[in-house]
Amino acid sequence: MCRMACAVKVMAPQKKPRIRDAALRRLLSVVLITLLAVVLLISVLRTNLNSDALTRNSNEIDETYGVGSNYSFGGRKIVPVLNELSILLEKRNRLPPRNIDLFPNLSKDHITIVLYVHNRPQYLQIVVQSLSQVIGINETLLIVSHDGYFEEMNKIVEGIKFCRLKQIYAPYSPHVFPVGFPGVSPADCRDKENPNKNHCEGTADQYGNHRSPKIVSLKHHWWWMMNTVWDGLKETNQHSGHILFIEEDHFIFPNAYRNLQLLTKLKHKKCPNCYAANLAPFDVKSRGEGWESLIAERMGNVGYAFNRTIWRKIHRKAREFCFFDDYNWDITMWATVYPSFGGPVYSLRGPRTSAVHFGKCGLHQGQGEKAACIDNGMVKIEVEETDKVANIKPDWKLHVYRHQTGYQAGFKGWGGWGDVRDRQLCLDFANMYHT
Repeated sequence: MCRMACAVKVMAPQKKPRIRDAALRRLLSVVLITLLAVVLLISVLRTNLNSDALTRNSNEIDETYGVGSNYSFGGRKIVPVLNELSILLEKRNRLPPRNIDLFPNLSKDHITIVLYVHNRPQYLQIVVQSLSQVIGINETLLIVSHDGYFEEMNKIVEGIKFCRLKQIYAPYSPHVFPVGFPGVSPADCRDKENPNKNHCEGTADQYGNHRSPKIVSLKHHWWWMMNTVWDGLKETNQHSGHILFIEEDHFIFPNAYRNLQLLTKLKHKKCPNCYAANLAPFDVKSRGEGWESLIAERMGNVGYAFNRTIWRKIHRKAREFCFFDDYNWDITMWATVYPSFGGPVYSLRGPRTSAVHFGKCGLHQGQGEKAACIDNGMVKIEVEETDKVANIKPDWKLHVYRHQTGYQAGFKGWGGWGDVRDRQLCLDFANMYHT
């Protein structure tokens, strides 16, 4: 008995902790499972709430700023995937114009001005200064289209206070993609490398050369800008009048806007076959004839303006534009798009220029070539008294240049645009605002 009692007394204290440990483990298991379930539930609810919020915010932005679901961001298929910077730029494109408080009303028949830029800040400062002196600039909207994002360029534009202003940024610019298409991809072929032999990616142009991102960006930016301005922006996608396009190396005279207003009004009557109006001669070195007559000639690339009807004709030639092996947008237009219209593509202008091309280097050279681009950091352009007021007369007769030299149908292009990825991206831009 004593042994049994003693055994019980000895063993009882050993069994109780085991019972308590087992119960504690069961309790902890229940608590842990419950906590996991709660965390999972909260995570699911938070995900749904965030998703709904993002959807609501996206819809609100789309409804407010007029960028619908067919935009490149979450819309039609675009070859590259947007990175963090390009997403930020795309969101900036949805912001309303600046300076609305200073210029609450635009002129009823205003001609929107689009200035497309890359990275030549010295040039841009000159152009902005010339625009600030343009009579009537306060009546219209100035859109600045950036090929990528460059802080110095952005600061110059943000300093504009003489008109209503909107900035847009090409979110698929090669300059926004430091690694990967449409920028430089580590797997890309270089120069004249053989893709099969060198195990690299790319399609060579007609001369055997592979793509250069900083070169193809010129054509990509122009085409993206045109599609975005005419069909993507709330501020312009219903604009039926003319839109003027200028570059960062175009000096604009004070009378440019008033002259352009006259030209667009006279075009239908004086030159019904004219597609556009130009501020400068087709020959960029010319300052004009000085005659007392209107001039109809080949459409130039300095200060050109056309309306939505002409844009529709251009847009319908997207495949011709995107598949022509030349990295220059203007040569592509002259050599393949315009000839496909079936007749001469004339533009109406005055006998004296209202814009001057002063650039000494191409867009792709950028600010690293400052010394080469501007003599002593300055540009000297003489502006006479007649350049400060409208100097076009409605009763002038029309002189037509019927045979001019320059790029024509049959020119095969300078190359640089042979990669199938560039061509596909170009076609994607043409479709991004259309279902």
